[in-house]
Amino acid sequence: MQAQSPENMMSPPYLQGLNPPQREAVETLDGPVLVLAGAGTGKTRALTARLAHILTTGRAYPNQILAVTFTNKAAGEMRERVSALLGGAPVEGWWLGTFHALAARMLRRHAELVGLTSGFTIIDDDDQVRLLKQLMEAENIDTKKWAPRAMMGMISRWKDRARLPSDLPPHEGGEAAGGKLVQLYGQYQARLRAVNACDFGDLLLHMVCILRDPKHADVLAEWQRRFRYIMVDEYQDTNIAQYMWLRLLAQRDGAAANICCVGDDDQSIYGWRGAEVGNILRFEQDFPGAKIIRLEQNYRSTGHILAAASGVIAHNEDRLGKTLWADAEDGEKVSVRGLWDGPAEARFVAEEIEALQTKGWSLDQIAVLVRAGFQTREFEERFNALGIPHKIVGGQRFYERAEIRDALAYLRVIAQPRDDLALERIINVPKRGLGDVAMKTVVTHARARNLSLYDAIADIVETDELKPKPRETFRRLIADFERWRGLLATMAHTELTAQMLDESGYMAMWQSDQSPEAPGRIENLKELVTGMADFESLPDFLEHVSLVMENQNRNDTPQVTIMTLHGAKGLEFDCVFLPGWEDGLFPSQRSMDENGLKGLEEERRLAYVGITRARKRAMISYVSNRLTYGNWVNALPSRFVDELPEDHIEIAAQSGVYGSGRSSHWDSSGFGGSSRVSTMAQTSPKAPVVATQTLAERQALSDHPYVRGDRVQHDVFGAGTVVNVDGAKLDIAFDKGGHKRVMDSFVAPLED
Repeated sequence: MQAQSPENMMSPPYLQGLNPPQREAVETLDGPVLVLAGAGTGKTRALTARLAHILTTGRAYPNQILAVTFTNKAAGEMRERVSALLGGAPVEGWWLGTFHALAARMLRRHAELVGLTSGFTIIDDDDQVRLLKQLMEAENIDTKKWAPRAMMGMISRWKDRARLPSDLPPHEGGEAAGGKLVQLYGQYQARLRAVNACDFGDLLLHMVCILRDPKHADVLAEWQRRFRYIMVDEYQDTNIAQYMWLRLLAQRDGAAANICCVGDDDQSIYGWRGAEVGNILRFEQDFPGAKIIRLEQNYRSTGHILAAASGVIAHNEDRLGKTLWADAEDGEKVSVRGLWDGPAEARFVAEEIEALQTKGWSLDQIAVLVRAGFQTREFEERFNALGIPHKIVGGQRFYERAEIRDALAYLRVIAQPRDDLALERIINVPKRGLGDVAMKTVVTHARARNLSLYDAIADIVETDELKPKPRETFRRLIADFERWRGLLATMAHTELTAQMLDESGYMAMWQSDQSPEAPGRIENLKELVTGMADFESLPDFLEHVSLVMENQNRNDTPQVTIMTLHGAKGLEFDCVFLPGWEDGLFPSQRSMDENGLKGLEEERRLAYVGITRARKRAMISYVSNRLTYGNWVNALPSRFVDELPEDHIEIAAQSGVYGSGRSSHWDSSGFGGSSRVSTMAQTSPKAPVVATQTLAERQALSDHPYVRGDRVQHDVFGAGTVVNVDGAKLDIAFDKGGHKRVMDSFVAPLED
C-alpha cells in the first residue's frame, strides 16, 4: 500500500490508506456512479468505506440506505466491516442484504397487491418441483419425458426475466411439456396464490410488477423517497428482474437517484444462470451523466500475471475497458505447458505441486481450477496415488456424485447380483413404474425365503404374485443384468459400461433432462468410462473405487484445492494450475454453439477470472489427446493460449505436441515469434525428448511430405487416406475410424 500523504493522515480512519480512485469512489456521493473494480483492486474496502462515509457525514440514516449484495455471507461481512470502521458500534435499521431478502421484506408490506397476505410462505426447490409435477400429472403430461425439475428451470428463467404468464405467447415454451409449459406456468402461479405462497423468483417478480404498475404509483414513490442512497455489489451478475427492480427504485422524476453500482464487466461469468453483462455495459445510457470510476491498481498478483490476464480479456469487444497494474514486482512469467494426454497433464501438475511443497509452499495456497467438473477425476486419481492431500470445493468428489454412484450401482449388480444396497439404489432409476406395492411384494418374499433382492425378483417373476405390468418390468430388468453379466467374458468392461448406460435408459434420462446440471452429469458419466480403461477388469475397478472412498483424506492438514473456474470467483491462491486449455473444452464448445460470440466472450472472461486468482504463479496447460468415452480425440490448444501476450509467458511443450511453438493463428508452420521455445522433459513414453530449437529450425521441421491421397498410419485410429492438407493439420479418412483432423506429427507414412 502507498505511503500516507499529509491529507491522508488527517482523514477519518476509514479513508486512510485508500488510493486516489478508491477515495474518489468513497467521496463521490451525488448522482449515479459506476465503480469498475478489477480483480484484486480492493473494491470491498471501497464499498464499506463509502457506507461508513455516508453515515459519518450525516448524509443519510441507516434506514435510508439500500445496500444490495449477492450472498448472505457478503452482507454479513459488509455489516461487520462497516461496524468496525465506525468504532464497533452496531448499525441498526438499515436495508442491507441480498436481492431476494430485501425484495421479500418489501413484499411483506404490499402482498395484498399481488393476491397474497403478508404471512405468505416462501417454498423451496423441492416444493416447487412437487407442485409443478402435480399440475403436469393433472394435465396428463408425461413426467418421464418432460422432467418436472427441468420444466421448473424454464419457468424460473422466465421469472428471472420478469416475464409473467400473460407476457408470453402460448407457444413460447416450444415443445416443452407437450407444448403446454406457458399454460402450466399460469396454473402454477394461481396455485401458489391459492395457498398464500411464492417461490424465490416471485419475490422480485411480484415487486417489479407492483412498482411498474401505474395503479400503484404511490408505492413506487414511497420507496423512491425512502432510499436516499442505493449501493449494489457485483452489478455485472444481475439478471433482468434484479436490474428492473433497481432501475425502478433509482429513477425518480426523470432523474437518477444517488445510485452506486460496483462491478467488473470482465468478471461477468454467470450468463448460464441469467446474469446479463449488458446491465453494466449500458449503465451510462440508463443513468445519463453517470460518473465512471476505474479501480485498476491490483494488490493481489504480480505484473506478469496481470499482463497475461489483461492481454486475453482485451480481445473481448463488449467491455468498458480497464488495465490492471501493480506496484509489485513482475515475478515469474505465466507458464504454458503442452502435454501429450490427460494422464501426462495430471502427472505434470502433481509433480509440480510436490516440487513446490519441498520448497516450502503450503498446499492450502495451491489450487487446480478446471473448466468442467469431469476434469477433476484424473487429478483426484493422481493425487490419491501420490498421497497429496486435496479437497473438492463447491462440489463433490468424482465418485461421490449422484450420477456416478448410480452408474457404479449398476456395475456392482453386474459384478455381484446379491448386492442389495446397489440394486435398491437403481431399481427404479430411471423411472420404471415400479410402485410401492410391487416393491413391498418383492421385499416380503426376499425376507420370507432369506433371499437377496435379486434372487427374490428372479423367483417372483415366474409366479402370479405381481400384476402383469410390474412383473414384465422386473423380468426385463433381470434379463438385462443377466445379458450384461454374460458379456463380461467377451467384451471390454469399458465397452460394456457404455452399452449398459445406453440400454438401461440411464444416459437417455440425462440427455432428455433440460436442467443446467444435466450436460455436466453426462460428461461425468463419459469420464467414468474413460477412467475405467486404466484397470484390467470390472472387479479391479470396483475394488479401486472402494479403496478410494475408504481412504479419502479427512483430516485438517493443508490440502490442495480442486474446483471449477466458476466456483473460484472471489478467491485467491499463491499458485494456480489451469489445465484443459483446449478448444472445445475451454472455451466450451457447448457454450459457443448455444450462445455464439456472446458465449465465447463469457468463456474469455472466465479465463481472465482464472488467471487473476493467482498471486505469485499461474500455470496453464493443454494436451494434444484426450480419452473421451473410450475414444482418443485429438485436441488443439485453446484460442486463449494464442491470445496470451508473448512477453509475459513462458511456453514449453513435449515433442510432437501441437503448439510447441506459437504463431498468431497457429498457422501452417505451427510456430511463430522470435523467442526460443524449449520442449519439456519426457513425461509420456510416446513423446521423445528433443533439444531446444531455434525458430528457423522449428519452421524447417514443420515441413511435411503429405499430400492428398497419401496413405498414413495413426497409433490410435489406424490406417487412413489424407483427404485435405491445412498446413500442419491433416484431414484423414480412416479405414475404421471415420473422418478425423489430426496433426501431421501424429502419423507416419504407410507403405503399400
